[in-house]
Amino acid sequence: MFLFDTDIISNLFKKRPTRNLVERIGRLDRSKQFISTITVAEIVYGARKGPNPEKHLLNLEKLLLPAINVLDFDLRAAYIAGEIRAGLEKRGKPLSFTDIQIAAIALSNQLILITGNTGHFTRIPALRVENWLGAQPGNDR
Repeated sequence: MFLFDTDIISNLFKKRPTRNLVERIGRLDRSKQFISTITVAEIVYGARKGPNPEKHLLNLEKLLLPAINVLDFDLRAAYIAGEIRAGLEKRGKPLSFTDIQIAAIALSNQLILITGNTGHFTRIPALRVENWLGAQPGNDR
């Protein structure tokens, strides 16, 4: 099962989304597709900053949310996020708290994080990360 990072969702709404990404998601059962409430917040934030917020919010509400499962940042994820943040800071490799929250949701739900920002997320031990933006389509789990 897979948790899609914000950059993956943003890519899907481009005029020309990455073909490999679209193909992989198209073959993946909806029950295996997740985003986080953190990603929803980032999408709303990005929409409100841009020139056409209503279009992006409509895409969120009418296209994305009905088609995907949404996971909350819950108590279990909060504990994991605190551990991740402390560990990264001790190693001198801090990460934005939104990225930590997304990683914690993936870890707490035993999901693979799909992101183009592998450099950020590979700093987190035990987090399974895949980049579907450049990879060739393969067998989905």
